[in-house]
Amino acid sequence: MKVLIPTPLLSYTKEREVEATGATLIELLADLDRQYPGLRFRVIDEQNMMRPHMRFFVNNEQVFAITHSLRPTDSVILVQALSGG
Repeated sequence: MKVLIPTPLLSYTKEREVEATGATLIELLADLDRQYPGLRFRVIDEQNMMRPHMRFFVNNEQVFAITHSLRPTDSVILVQALSGG
């Protein structure tokens, strides 16, 4: 499935849109990490929780669980929120 990568993580993928597989978001992230080592840790913490600054969208709808089921035709967007003053 297509995965859109946020600009701050392009140093891992070198591409804005990549292909990955998985029946859930956690499996998708494992596949992304296999292809682009280190990427998963920037998105998920040591307790398998989404990092507070990350957002996940599947078919343009925000999802909150990394166990969210995926279909091969889904489109996934990773969004990294920016903060500052």
